[in-house]
Amino acid sequence: MKKYYSITELTREFGVSTRTLRFYEDEGLLHPERRGRTRLYRAADRRLLQEILRGRRIGFTIAEIREIVHVYKEPPGEIGQLKLMMKKIDEKREDLRQKRRDIDETLTELDQAEEACLTRMVEIGVGS
Repeated sequence: MKKYYSITELTREFGVSTRTLRFYEDEGLLHPERRGRTRLYRAADRRLLQEILRGRRIGFTIAEIREIVHVYKEPPGEIGQLKLMMKKIDEKREDLRQKRRDIDETLTELDQAEEACLTRMVEIGVGS
């Protein structure tokens, strides 16, 4: 395993921009070593970036990701992080289920509105 990764290597591997990596640094999520102007990312930074991107894909905010990362670094450590992650997953899952219900309801309302329009068009003698 490599000791360090350059910003270029990580951007290519994960398909993100250098600006994205610097943003995660500014947000306190990544802490690469510096040698002059060069950023050197450790294997732990690479794994953390992988988890950050996974969290973003499933809809976690930066604040939620920061909270999960922070719990890992402090007691109760990994156990606390895993419990928090499970809680956040449940919350995200319920949010998505609610959005699905909202979308289904909106689609039903659209169908009803369309049907009312078609009915009225027939009543006034306008073809569709």
